[in-house]
Amino acid sequence: MLRFAEEVVLLMLRDEDGRFEAVPATSMQHALAAAVLMDLSMENRIDTDPDNLILIDSTPVGDSLLDPTLEQIAAGEQHDARYWIEQIGRDGEAIRDEALSRLVERGILEQQEGRVLWVFRSRRYPVVDGTEEREVKLRILGVLLSDEIPDPRDVVIICLADACGLLRQLLPKRELESVRDRIEQVRRLDLIGQAMAEAIQDIELWLAASRIEGRIF
Repeated sequence: MLRFAEEVVLLMLRDEDGRFEAVPATSMQHALAAAVLMDLSMENRIDTDPDNLILIDSTPVGDSLLDPTLEQIAAGEQHDARYWIEQIGRDGEAIRDEALSRLVERGILEQQEGRVLWVFRSRRYPVVDGTEEREVKLRILGVLLSDEIPDPRDVVIICLADACGLLRQLLPKRELESVRDRIEQVRRLDLIGQAMAEAIQDIELWLAASRIEGRIF
């Protein structure tokens, strides 16, 4: 099964040329940080409430994408989700590179001629039970364009994709507006995913306001 960070990376890749979508670097960093935190939640290592992100179990997962963050949380003081998204987001490029490396090892991507171009080798991904999973873009569209109850993992990835503006890369503006109510319905199905998405949006709004006021450049 792919980790959320790997699925976020796949969402960011353009089909036509294997390059990354024009997503602001900070949005990419925050999406990957939240993706790692969501997987740690799925692994019962952390939980979150409106005020704090709570360490439940510091035992390493045995996963190169998750354990560095888990170690960082275990060694630090208790803070809210926004704080940890900002802290972990500083390692966003390292998380992205590790996710890319793993996707190449799985045979899903290949690096073309040593350049920063990524070519899809497989459109279906192996999961735990030996069956194959539809690619993340098709799963998201399948959820948004239907009224079926989505898989919990699809709820999480939709929360992250919406918070970081990645859904704008999947759907034209008019179609995206037409499924806005469905997006909000899906977001309400997972409290932790919703909390992560709200934390990302708070950070993005603060950054935007700070740039306008000239506090950061």
